[in-house]
Amino acid sequence: MTGTITHDPPPAAGGRQSGPLIVTEDPDLLDDLLRLCAAAGATPEVHHSVPASPPSTPSALTATTSSANLSPPGSARPAGWEAAPLVLVGDDAARRVRGAVRRRGVVLVGRDQDDSGVWQRAVEIGADHVLMLPDGEQWLVDRIADVVEGVGRPALTVGVIGGRGGAGASTLACALAVTSAREGLRSLLVDADPMGGGLDVLLGGETADGLRWPAFAASRGRVGGGALEESLPELHSLRVLSWDRGDCVAVPPQAVRAVLAAARRRGGTVVVDLPRRIDDGVAEILAQLDVGILVVPADLRAVAAAGRVAAAVGMVLGDLRVAVRGPYTSGLDDREVARLLGLPLVGEVPVESGLLRATESRRPPGTPSRGPLARFCRGFWERALADSEGRGGSAG
Repeated sequence: MTGTITHDPPPAAGGRQSGPLIVTEDPDLLDDLLRLCAAAGATPEVHHSVPASPPSTPSALTATTSSANLSPPGSARPAGWEAAPLVLVGDDAARRVRGAVRRRGVVLVGRDQDDSGVWQRAVEIGADHVLMLPDGEQWLVDRIADVVEGVGRPALTVGVIGGRGGAGASTLACALAVTSAREGLRSLLVDADPMGGGLDVLLGGETADGLRWPAFAASRGRVGGGALEESLPELHSLRVLSWDRGDCVAVPPQAVRAVLAAARRRGGTVVVDLPRRIDDGVAEILAQLDVGILVVPADLRAVAAAGRVAAAVGMVLGDLRVAVRGPYTSGLDDREVARLLGLPLVGEVPVESGLLRATESRRPPGTPSRGPLARFCRGFWERALADSEGRGGSAG
């Protein structure tokens, strides 16, 4: 069981952080917390009560368990109560920390599911969360791992999907990712369509070293964001998660969820090229998107097909917008297409002359930087990032 009382943890300063502070005298609880820290790759400090901030000498608890992780000679000095990125207070120690300086990122950890008094004790020490073991173990491992990774604001995550086949969704997805990387943002392009032939091919990197989707098929629980990023091919200053040319054409939904969550924790932008088939794996992606773009050619059949896609996607994704691709040959313009679909209009996706030749010459969509497609993508990111900053949400 976990319960939220107030705020979020202190924002990470970037880079790898120090481990959490554990305050408890309960040897069994300490063993459990040390085990969970180890699972998250964290080295905690352990104290009986509130430590000085910072203490003049290490005072980590050593008597209660032989598995306590102590700072070796010459390592960084303990952070103390106020500076630790996360504080785990055993329910046995709640009275001893009652007078400590109030801060964010305090978790009160107990075992008795029937103890209603734990909520009062959490309020008295200013805890953000109440957590009961063993039910809350996975939540706590994830929270500790966030601390270790130095997780800040999650990536602005955009999905691109075609209203019908051949709408140009993959081209736009690649151009958005290339433009994001060119603007200096950490950028990841995710190919979620196993039948699409591979976005690494579109980017001219099908032989580049790095992992593809099948390598993550067995992923469960939490995937490290840094490890994911480093394992993927780097093409045109962005990371790409694509499909290989093997027989694997499906990844379990739980693996899709874990991989995309890891990608988002690294910040910057994530662009996902989506198939028009909405299965359980795609639903997991849709649930993590900030914005969806439905690419629709300006003709009546495409609009009719796009309406079905929009209805399916809209069951999961709250913010779906339409980008219209010309030429306008059936009396429709971009505003009329958006009106017929009942979706906000992103704009008209420009037709870029020479795009086919550029692809054949291994130049990705979105180059050159002054081309109309790059300008369209740059304008989209400027608006989307500004909206995200205004909401205090994903970006960065």
